Amino acid sequence: MEAREVLEKVKNNEISIEEAEKYFKKEPFEEMGYAKLDTHREIRSGFAEVIFCARKADEHLLKIFTRLYEQDGEVFGTRASEHQYELIREKFPEVVYDPLSHILKIEKKDKKRIGKIAVCTAGTADISVAEEAAQTAEYFGANVERIYDVGVSGIHRLLSRLDTIQSANCVVAVAGMEGALASVLGGLVDKPVIAVPTSVGYGASMNGLSALLTMINSCANGIAVVNIDNGYGAGYIATQINRMGVHKDE
Repeated sequence: MEAREVLEKVKNNEISIEEAEKYFKKEPFEEMGYAKLDTHREIRSGFAEVIFCARKADEHLLKIFTRLYEQDGEVFGTRASEHQYELIREKFPEVVYDPLSHILKIEKKDKKRIGKIAVCTAGTADISVAEEAAQTAEYFGANVERIYDVGVSGIHRLLSRLDTIQSANCVVAVAGMEGALASVLGGLVDKPVIAVPTSVGYGASMNGLSALLTMINSCANGIAVVNIDNGYGAGYIATQINRMGVHKDE
């Protein structure tokens, strides 16, 4: 539970003051030996802890997933494998796995989503990273508009969706090769652009380094760059910006 939820329950006589006091006396993390779960992260930052699934031992992943579910009633994991999905599904049949973005999650059904984030890709090969960004933002409560395959080799495709992109509180530009999409979008919108270089491309793209350097060196204003293939990081930052945009309008 969040701090506000605990206080609301006290106010409505759903829990006693003593029970609320026990909650607030808990340590800000739970010691599991091999992991320290940051159970107060949402209170501090507004975002609950997420599981980076890659390279985790089966036993560790299952226990971490279980504890986070017991804590929040939902869980979000990135970079999960098909094997890890099958492992979690044995205990949690309701878990959802997307083999494209490698996201593994149980999500509350009645979640409210606000604002709008536009997630754009240069090509269809970039969609796996874009989906990681889009689904991260949706999990954390944002509406997401997907605009895929609008790279600079056919700029008219991007311009045909410009009204939708310009109406968003934040734009995520996902591109490999030379990474030019972020620069183009930076010159067309008055909102922040989060550039995500991907490892898509031929030899000289150097597994995304070429796109990364292009995005960092862009002459367009308002562009921030995350690491290569870091869709999760882009979705997280985009959600923060989107929340600020919504609150500004209220």
